[in-house]
Amino acid sequence: MAPDLTIGVVGPHDLVERVMLMGHGPTPVPSRLVAAAYRDEQEAADKVIRLGAGVDVCLFASPVPYDFARKAGVLTMPATYVPLNGAALQGALLRAALDDRFDPARVSIDVLSRAEVEEAYGEINVPTEHVHLREEAAGPGTLAAFHERLWRRGATTVAMTCVHATAERMEMAGVPTIRVRPTGAAIRSSLQTAALLGAHHRLEESQLVVVLVDVPTLRETPRRVTPRYWRDELKLALHRVLLQEAHRMSASVWPLDDHSYLVTATRGSVAAITDGYRTPPFIERVRDELGLAIEVGIGMGRTAQEAETHARAALARSQSSQRATGFALDRDGRALVPAPRQPPRSQPQAKPKGLEILARLADKLGDSDAGTTVTGPGGETGQPLIVDAENAGKMLGVTPRTARRLLRTLVEEGLAWPLPPNRTPQPGRPRQLYRLIVEKLGPKAG
Repeated sequence: MAPDLTIGVVGPHDLVERVMLMGHGPTPVPSRLVAAAYRDEQEAADKVIRLGAGVDVCLFASPVPYDFARKAGVLTMPATYVPLNGAALQGALLRAALDDRFDPARVSIDVLSRAEVEEAYGEINVPTEHVHLREEAAGPGTLAAFHERLWRRGATTVAMTCVHATAERMEMAGVPTIRVRPTGAAIRSSLQTAALLGAHHRLEESQLVVVLVDVPTLRETPRRVTPRYWRDELKLALHRVLLQEAHRMSASVWPLDDHSYLVTATRGSVAAITDGYRTPPFIERVRDELGLAIEVGIGMGRTAQEAETHARAALARSQSSQRATGFALDRDGRALVPAPRQPPRSQPQAKPKGLEILARLADKLGDSDAGTTVTGPGGETGQPLIVDAENAGKMLGVTPRTARRLLRTLVEEGLAWPLPPNRTPQPGRPRQLYRLIVEKLGPKAG
């Protein structure tokens, strides 16, 4: 049976090949390895992007490509690297000691920290007074210039580099060079670490998550009584939108009562649709399509009951605060407040043609007592929201037939709801009422 875990191996061609062979050697890692080799360490970020969601974890052949990918912000999955300190550096020093041209005490070293270098030298009792370091990672050209300048001044006998592209440049320039290469033990240990990171991430992503969606407009109160037909139509439309969004998350939706819904999903699927728990789910889609404001709470837990309890606590928190932070609680009941991210610039959307019609009707209704009035979403009365074709035609200055077509356009664009026709004993077409969703016009300027 093929392994379920996939590890992306990022590094220069020779090291990637070595890691791949280690992964399928005498002590194989129960994972599938995917090679992503480059010619220059600065290509690491692009290689990670190309691997994308096809891998569970990334293993870099050294800390240098890992640092480039981390600074580029492309690591959306767990990642680790094969270390080059300790035995790897001591192996490079041994190769230098076996060559009569080189003095291990007079070398230049890049990328590794001073603490790592002093520890490796201390274990073999070699002084470091004449060892030159450049700890900061940089481009191959910058590192090559650092080594070459020291060697040409006679300050060093050999350059030791952790960067593949830097080694190639110095060899072409005639600078004596020794590459710091990872040991076989370090590679095997890093493969095991990567497999554990990937397995833990997979378990975390599959953790059960409960999302509670509450619709204040659908709550019945003594001051708010809305037509049953309108409520049923609205609930059906809302359920349809939630099902469509849940399908994207591989989630399921159940109505809890007349004004709330329960969505069950996994942590990974919810994180994807909420931009890593930075924005609550469903809210924008429901507002754009139905003109409704909804409230959302997300909960995680070790059991379904615990996840639902945390979801209710998160919902109560979001209802008591206008801020979006705190709408999700982890399995320990703590608020998930991720690092802020600069929101992307939204592209201007084309204004639906029905909005102009809706605005004209809303203005006319506001200036006259034409039309039918109902109780508003906040319990207020006297708010003109409902018209028929005859009244709409008078307000728009068109025939009832044209007004009927315009009202159907509003319905198609989600700007009006058709209400049940009045049953009258008179012959002829029953009077068809439409509830105008004036919330789509946004807040009016004071």
